[in-house]
Order: sequence, then structure tokens, then C-alpha cells
Amino acid sequence: MSSPLSRRASRRSTAALKPAGKDSAGSLIRFILTLVLLAWAVRSFAFAPFSIPSSSMLPTLYIGDYLMVAKWPYGFSRYSFPYGVPSFDGRIFAGLPKRGDVVVFRHPYESADLIKRVIGLPGDTVEVTGGKLILNGGPVARKALPPIRVPISGNSPCKIAAGATPLVVTVGGVTFCTYPAYREALPGGPAYTVLDQIDGGPADDFAAVKVPAGHVFLMGDNRDDSADSRFSGADGGVGMVPIDHLIGRATVTFWSTDGGASYYKPWTWFTALRGSRVGNGYTGRAE
Repeated sequence: MSSPLSRRASRRSTAALKPAGKDSAGSLIRFILTLVLLAWAVRSFAFAPFSIPSSSMLPTLYIGDYLMVAKWPYGFSRYSFPYGVPSFDGRIFAGLPKRGDVVVFRHPYESADLIKRVIGLPGDTVEVTGGKLILNGGPVARKALPPIRVPISGNSPCKIAAGATPLVVTVGGVTFCTYPAYREALPGGPAYTVLDQIDGGPADDFAAVKVPAGHVFLMGDNRDDSADSRFSGADGGVGMVPIDHLIGRATVTFWSTDGGASYYKPWTWFTALRGSRVGNGYTGRAE
């Protein structure tokens, strides 16, 4: 049987432990909240990841490319923040993109984030004739290139535009889907590679339009497989995109997978890696 003295000592020891436990729990909560706040701030104001879900930006971007998107170049709107919180109208620290920038933006008619290339700025006139881009009344320089070869994989099937003829070749044991390609150079802007798979495609002839104030005209590099500003929302496109809907500018590819990886088999993350695509930028060189 314990003595009164030992029982009092035990109670004092237990009492001394309780505040320490509360302090530890409080410190853990503060640490977690700090991490959450830091992650929110980085994702909102600095960089956010974005993965490519479609082939509309081939050959610049492949399905399965993972990008870093810079959030500050065009300022901040409610679409800059995760889940649109805080929500407000307009844009703070607003800035215009440059022609040729590859931008991530919120779809004007759907709850989805997309990626396209800026072709027209407010006040520009954009037209397409026979598949050739005309900007402010002048044809944009375009030069034929050798066909682009895209390795066929789970993330890169040989997807072609309606009416096009697939051309599959095998070189060195690797099977490729080939596409007719052109080098397009914006006046005063970058040059980049576009695909033009068929003549007389649904948007190969687009009447001249003037980009209204507060909007941009966007196009995909895969010209016959991109529902972009050449199509209205009613036709499945995005129309003229409000600048407030811009989320950020694509900066660099930090990962790219061919679709052969499994979440449950970590070693396949690396066997499926397309290492040659890591580090790609989007300012003009052929991919």
C-alpha cells in the first residue's frame, strides 16, 4: 500500500504532464495550419501544377505532361485561388499576356481549366483563311516542316482529326504517329510548331473578328483538333476568353509520363517517364 506522501507525488506528476500534452497538441495544430497556409500561398501567388488532359496542344504539349504554371505574370483574379476562394470580381495587379504565351485559364462556360496559346490581344483582328492565320490584316509567317513523329503510348494514342489519314511508322523498334507540321512565327513574338492535319477543316476558314477589350483570342497548336476561340460556347469552344479567367502562364514541364505507370507500383513511375520532355519550355523551339 502506497503512503499518502507517494500518492501526493504521483498526483503532482500527473498534473504536471497535462499541460505538456496540451502544449504538444497545440504545437502540432499550429504546425499543420502553417503548412496549409504556406501551400495555399505558394499555389495561389507563385506556382501551381497542371497536367495535360488532351492532344489539343500537340506537338508542344503531350497528354501526360505535368507543368508548372506561374501565377503572378497576369495578376490575380478569383480563378487564381484554389476553389475560387476568396471570390471577388475583376483582377488585381493586372497585366496582359504576350502573343505566343501558353496560358492556363478557366473555361468561360464550364467548370474546367484548359490550356491554349495566346494569338490575339485586345484590339487585334484575327482571321483564318485556308488554315493560314492572319493577324491584323497580315498573314502570319508559316513554313512547312518535316512531319512530326509522336511516340505511340497509353497517353499518346494515334489520335487524328476527322477526315485525316493516320500514318504510323516504326523506327528503331519505336512506333510513331506522324502529323503534318508547320513552323508559325507571330510578328514580334515567338515561333512554334503547329499541326495542320487536313485541308478544309471545320475552322480552317474563320471570318475576321476584332478581339474586344478585356479579352484574348486563344488557339491550340493542334489546329484541327482544338475547340478554341474559333468556336463559340454553343459550338463547344471557348469563344473570346475574358482576361479575368487567366490563371497563369505555363513555364516548364517538370514530369511527363507515357501512361504506363501504376500508382501502386512506384518503380513504374520511372520506367514510364518521358525524360526528354522534362525541362521543356514553351517559347518557341520545336519539341
